[in-house]
Amino acid sequence: MTHTNESLFERAKKVIPGGVNSPVRAFKAVGGTPRFVQRAQGAYFWDAEGTRYIDYIGSWGPMILGHGNPVVLEAVQKAALDGFSFGAPTEREIELAEEILKLVPSMDMVRLVSSGTEAGMSAIRLARGATGRSKLIKFEGCYHGHADALLVKAGSGLATFGTATSAGVPPEVVQHTLVLEYNNVQQLEEAFAEHGKELACLIIEPIAGNMNLVRASVPFMQRCRELCTQYGALLILDEVMTGFRVALGSAQSIYAQSIPGFKPDLTVLGKVIGGGMPLAAFGGPRAIMEQLAPQGPVYQAGTLSGNPVATACGLATLREIQKPGFWDALSTKTQTLVNGLKAQAAKAGVPFSADCQGGMFGFFLLADLPQNYATVMKSDSARFNALFHGLLDQGVYIAPALYEAGFVSAAHSDEDIAATVAAAADAFKKL
Repeated sequence: MTHTNESLFERAKKVIPGGVNSPVRAFKAVGGTPRFVQRAQGAYFWDAEGTRYIDYIGSWGPMILGHGNPVVLEAVQKAALDGFSFGAPTEREIELAEEILKLVPSMDMVRLVSSGTEAGMSAIRLARGATGRSKLIKFEGCYHGHADALLVKAGSGLATFGTATSAGVPPEVVQHTLVLEYNNVQQLEEAFAEHGKELACLIIEPIAGNMNLVRASVPFMQRCRELCTQYGALLILDEVMTGFRVALGSAQSIYAQSIPGFKPDLTVLGKVIGGGMPLAAFGGPRAIMEQLAPQGPVYQAGTLSGNPVATACGLATLREIQKPGFWDALSTKTQTLVNGLKAQAAKAGVPFSADCQGGMFGFFLLADLPQNYATVMKSDSARFNALFHGLLDQGVYIAPALYEAGFVSAAHSDEDIAATVAAAADAFKKL
């Protein structure tokens, strides 16, 4: 029997809510039928109908080497032969931890978990346990996983405590979550002046990837660091997306170039460190991390934490991205793509702005790069949807939502980039 994307979607909707196991996959924002992937290799995947797409989501960031990298594949196959899961320590957990710590010097110790949501939730619990405080700051447009306390958006007025954006989250769960505007220094200073002594932590995506790609300005990030230090709150950098994706030292290494001595108190990692397997981590200085059980009073556990197959995948990936010339080549490819898209949009007279760092990029159907979530949402969604389908019809798969960043891998060739730019030129003409 030959399956179509449509027939699989109809079948899925009968047994899986919305037909998908993560909401953005349903194409609800852009319309149409989601593509059910049959297989992937290098920079491409093929759907159930055998159509090939140039893949710019890469499992939402992990596939920095492309799909099916032979070195990673060999490591995973070898690990699988030794056993899928033990529920007991392995040497490879230590090796992966050592590799991460070598590349991110702000951390002395790291705890491995299974998802970015789990890592972010655990980092906040640790911050609360270490400080003895309850309140936290997050920023509108930053996504830190679907833990209850983080599913909030800004209310009206300055420094308003969060209102849950999901059903099933009681108001009392988010009453300690303060939501501020991204890149707004004045609002940040006022929030600390009012609540600073009660704040356990501030959590932020240094380069946000869930309102497409929006950077924290250097002055803004510097004030985040200064105010956390001044008031005794912990600065948590959520680098689930940016970790080992925007630079070998992650986003914090980029800010450290402009802010002398810059480092977070805690770092949350995911995606690339698992190489496509479910794996994430959080870490920081020894004095804070030793507050975790079984050494300290802050409890955190996970049946599959440090999974032997996932750690093999992640370790092989991290070793590959350290090879000479890797980052220069990846950054050049990404910049070439962004420059090409800009040029074609300009030629077609379409308002367009774009930015990139390492293997991560984002674009907006706006004349200027936005600095916060409210501006991002001014983008013309109908026009974006037309652009998305225009690219999809030509075999180019970008994120099916205007607020998601894109990803280039080492497997993307110059020809892939050129084909993408040509497809965009055609799609822009029709907007």
